[in-house]
Amino acid sequence: MITDDAAEFAAALPASGPLLALDLGTKTIGLALSDVRRTIASPHATLKRRKFTLDAEALDKLIAERGVVGIVLGLPRNMDGSEGPRAQSTRAFARNLAARGVPAQLFWDERLSTVAAERALLEADASRKRRAEIIDSVAASVILQGLLDRLGHLAREGQTHDD
Repeated sequence: MITDDAAEFAAALPASGPLLALDLGTKTIGLALSDVRRTIASPHATLKRRKFTLDAEALDKLIAERGVVGIVLGLPRNMDGSEGPRAQSTRAFARNLAARGVPAQLFWDERLSTVAAERALLEADASRKRRAEIIDSVAASVILQGLLDRLGHLAREGQTHDD
């Protein structure tokens, strides 16, 4: 399943289990993981892009090792909300992953996630070299934390309506 709808994504997930975020760049893929209760996103690693098959095998291994139950992909929309070639490339990547049988996938608007990641790293006084090494995984964690916050809000809404 691939969706743009957080509520639909949440409904497709088991009650617990970590989520994986991907910040797809042309040269790297930033990776972030949540805890099993889906409250905190943490930067995980930056994968150097190669062929799709090799990238997918690395992701398959991480998904199996960590018991990932869902994937969120940062969707690089233009500032006006439209989708350009990078967004189309991200959607194609997701379709190719789905064909391999990966868990449910959600597209998450990633506008300004790299800006937020850069700001956080500057505030943490990370060196320029260190920022370059981890910016993609930190951007992935910004994307994932945005989703986790939304899922928490959806869960609270569901509790108040069920009472």
